[in-house]
Amino acid sequence: MSTTHTIRPFLRLSGLEPLVVRPETNFLNVGERTNVTGSKKFARLIREGLYEEALSVARQQVESGAQIIDVNMDDALLDGEKAMTTFLNLLASEPDISRIPVMIDSSKFSVIEAGLKCLQESVS
Repeated sequence: MSTTHTIRPFLRLSGLEPLVVRPETNFLNVGERTNVTGSKKFARLIREGLYEEALSVARQQVESGAQIIDVNMDDALLDGEKAMTTFLNLLASEPDISRIPVMIDSSKFSVIEAGLKCLQESVS
């Protein structure tokens, strides 16, 4: 006798831990302080190459309850692809931060593509 499992069509996101968004999920907390256009402190740290310190901004977002981290490197003074790659590779080495999903935020496809290459693949 075969057993059939029905997978419900919920939004499924993944960091090191899964995040399943169901109809009863009222609110998702997106940490937006790791965005160079939304945080002067984060932008300054990235521009100065202080990536380890910039990780503390992401860590603080997670500790404050963020369920998703929004990362944006769209700044005319930055090499967006390099900044995204460097930051996401460092973020991936931090289990306390990388346990939640990352939202790559950019108006440039090349930056999105660079970011996607840094994230782990999850197969359900």
